Amino acid sequence: MSAHFVLPPAAAGVNPHRHARTLAQIPLLDPVLYQPHAQRPVRSKMRELDRDTLIMPHAHAWAQLAISTGGVIRLSLADATYIVPPHRAVWVPPGVEHAVTMVETARLYTLYFLPEAHGGGPQARWMAAPDWQQCRVLEASPLLRALVVEMDTGSDEAAPLSPAVVAREHHLSALICEELRRARIMHLGVLLPQDKRLKNLCEAVLQDPTRHERLEDWVLDTGASLRTVARLFRSELGCTFTQWRQQVVLAQAVALAARHWSIAQIAAELGYTPSAFSALVRRTVGMTAAAFLGQGLGAH
Repeated sequence: MSAHFVLPPAAAGVNPHRHARTLAQIPLLDPVLYQPHAQRPVRSKMRELDRDTLIMPHAHAWAQLAISTGGVIRLSLADATYIVPPHRAVWVPPGVEHAVTMVETARLYTLYFLPEAHGGGPQARWMAAPDWQQCRVLEASPLLRALVVEMDTGSDEAAPLSPAVVAREHHLSALICEELRRARIMHLGVLLPQDKRLKNLCEAVLQDPTRHERLEDWVLDTGASLRTVARLFRSELGCTFTQWRQQVVLAQAVALAARHWSIAQIAAELGYTPSAFSALVRRTVGMTAAAFLGQGLGAH
């Protein structure tokens, strides 16, 4: 199954990291100091963050792209969570509340995109398309990653950029927009339900997806019947428990791959033989396990 999850905006004031193991919570770098505007419609900032650091829930009036070099991030909404390794990027539309956790120590680049309606110019027209009004994980090409690293990451408190540097930034940002439009969409994400009983079960699976395999074993602590929980999976999440758990397994596999584990090690950790795990990846996302996990791509 290749599930394309459509994500509504998160509810205000909801912390989507109830299940995340975090050691440090940090405030935002004042986003207004990096706010895109008509003269600089794409802005970038960078932070080096330790594992288990949480950037608290927040939202922006502009679109955002989060991409790391050498580490894994988790981007969470009230009703979904994404695991994003260095060879992928995650897109967040304007106004969507989100939080970011460092699964592994990472250098986090955050790019802000000014919509066309706010002065972003013709190069921002693509962002108004319906498909870009929801979070999505994108394959980050080597060119995209190189372009991101080249963007100026100074805030408005830094010295003004020279006309030549601003002109270069315009060229870089135009290429970044083109690469984003061409990027392969990875239909990955773990939806979270609203029903309290099902939510507790889902969070337990997120904590330890290999504890049980059968839904019958997971429902014992929910206070609901097997039939009720199975129905809730279909009505709230649009899939079966097995399909949902496969998304959790793939998310965990991405985090393990960032530690440079082999496919055989990852498969064993998640309770699969290498061949069974490879078959799961190909069946779910339509690509080989090595391609899905970013192995063989070289340095990030």
